Amino acid sequence: MANTPQSKKRARQNERRYAVNKARRSRIRTYLRKVEEAISSGDQSNAAEALRRAQPELMRGVTKGVLHKNTAARKMSRLSSRVKALGA
Repeated sequence: MANTPQSKKRARQNERRYAVNKARRSRIRTYLRKVEEAISSGDQSNAAEALRRAQPELMRGVTKGVLHKNTAARKMSRLSSRVKALGA
């Protein structure tokens, strides 16, 4: 347990950051799930639109430190290739 004033403040800050990051991760996952659902429905235009909406959320997660840059890039690449394959 935190004893010094500095460590108590650190614990409070960590709790707040945890809550914010958890909300961000959840929001990103929601957008990704919408893309997955659109892909599974087979509608390419709907899937492309969902992907277009998910892209800024993923990149925002990178800038806020919730996701690693390469993780977001990998997710975007794989999703976009799956959306593109729907048209073929």
